[in-house]
Amino acid sequence: MSAVAEPGRSKDIRAGSRGARFFALAGVIVAVHLAALAVLLTSEYGPFAITLSLLAWVFVNCLLLLVLPRPGVCAAIALALIVLLIALSRFKFGILQLSLTFLDFLIIDRDTFSFLLSVFPRLQTQLIVTGIVAVPLLWLIWRFDPFRVRRRLALIGLAASIASISAMSVAWPEQPWEPFQGINHISNLARSGVVAVSRLASTGWIDADPPANAPLRLAREARAAGLSALPPDAACDANAKRPHIIMLLDESSFDVTSAPGIKVPAGYTDYFKSIDGKQRTMMAEATGGPTWYTEFNVLTGLSARSFGDLKFYVTRITAGRVTRGLPQALQSCGYKTFSLYPTYGNFLGARSFQKGAGVGHFVDMADMGVNQDMQPDKFYFDQALKVFAREQPQQAPVFMFVYLTANHFPWTDVYRPDLTPPGWTPPGNTAEVDEYIRRQTMTANDYREFTERLKRDYPDESFLVLRFGDHQPAISQKMLEPGIDQATLAKRVMAADPRYFSTYYAIDGINYSPSSLSSALETLDAAYIPLVLQEAAGIPLDPSFAEQKRIMLRCKGAFYDCRKGAEARRFNRLLIDAGMIKGL
Repeated sequence: MSAVAEPGRSKDIRAGSRGARFFALAGVIVAVHLAALAVLLTSEYGPFAITLSLLAWVFVNCLLLLVLPRPGVCAAIALALIVLLIALSRFKFGILQLSLTFLDFLIIDRDTFSFLLSVFPRLQTQLIVTGIVAVPLLWLIWRFDPFRVRRRLALIGLAASIASISAMSVAWPEQPWEPFQGINHISNLARSGVVAVSRLASTGWIDADPPANAPLRLAREARAAGLSALPPDAACDANAKRPHIIMLLDESSFDVTSAPGIKVPAGYTDYFKSIDGKQRTMMAEATGGPTWYTEFNVLTGLSARSFGDLKFYVTRITAGRVTRGLPQALQSCGYKTFSLYPTYGNFLGARSFQKGAGVGHFVDMADMGVNQDMQPDKFYFDQALKVFAREQPQQAPVFMFVYLTANHFPWTDVYRPDLTPPGWTPPGNTAEVDEYIRRQTMTANDYREFTERLKRDYPDESFLVLRFGDHQPAISQKMLEPGIDQATLAKRVMAADPRYFSTYYAIDGINYSPSSLSSALETLDAAYIPLVLQEAAGIPLDPSFAEQKRIMLRCKGAFYDCRKGAEARRFNRLLIDAGMIKGL
């Protein structure tokens, strides 16, 4: 018997082998697409979202097919990419209460990856292991994939999916609350791409008037580096004795007596009063959430709303591109500038943004020696005291931006019951509201002890303190309008109803009486806080802040809302022409 097969039979065997491989690979490709369908159906809700996510799946596959015309490999890569995007979106939602958007990929920076590695120190190892496993599998599919797709067909599919996604996104615009629901990750991501591209094509990154034909006055007086061209009568004497300045961000704090039927302890409203006995209102640009909007307002004196749909990324967009701000103005007057930041400094590009705005010493959670970003307020006050103790021998005035976090959500749990003030009795509201007021009382007590320490330890030093609520808490809607439905609430927020954006600001002096409170209006947009601080400290305003004060007086404390944004757009153009806003 011969061991050599007959020629005809050998061909049949090879043909059968190819046929088996053909059907096996076809089955694998079908299985991958079915797996992707299962993933999308379990993470998307509603016919619109499901359809949009399926179009996104077609888009990703066609895009990959333009580069790698092998459907098996492309389907496998697309499935891995979809699963990864959903995982990243859920991770982001868990931290920021916002799902993944197109801007997360348009604004890719080192801080984003650094933050991920800070939160998940094992992530780098996991990615390496995943790569070691995935690469051989993809190679096998590549090696044995018998199918090919013409690039012309892939291009047609790509164009059709883009057109369909764009048409659906325009016909059914994304509502402001949808990215904050934590669902429909792929469809929201696809639709956000249409929103972002449309915004950038129409107005660019920031709303600003078109360039003027003639030089603008501010552009002649200011300099790209900042404040070197002050008029002689307004020049800042860096050797003059000036008060130390402390700016306190009071997390989620506002006067709850503005809500109907809320019971509060005796003397509750005293905390919100300034040194002159007046109670003042600050209008924030966020409600129930993004602290960084207000952070941007009070450091730069600008409006996050000037960035439209992109405002969620305002600190990342402007990092190193906005060089005008309160810290920089104070640096020109001899101040050493500090920021005590309660989480990792790479969060939303905070370190890069604040350094660009003039913060010379950025101290984040890691620098303070803790690994959790919600510490008692006394912890941050003690950190501030340490900085003063270290800097006091140098005799330079200090500006410090201090964040307080004890009143951060949620209020369904009792935070640090051991820190409850002596004699505390719940006022008799819901348990959640009483917990909120308890934490405000803790803050008031810690603040009083902090100011007493400053008086006792530095009797020959003067301090100016401005504190403010960065936004209302997420539970304010339950207090302000009990029983309001989500649709009506969304309309209120979209219309910037002042009831939901009003917090407070208060000015205190320790061994110091404010030089001027002329800018401290009864109601003031957060973007004017730098004006209030500088004038209260007796610091002459540079041309940009002098111009902004004129806007404040014309607009009676409003900034972005004044003349439907016209004043903010004109002012942004002045700063662009002066070189204080670059590359936007």
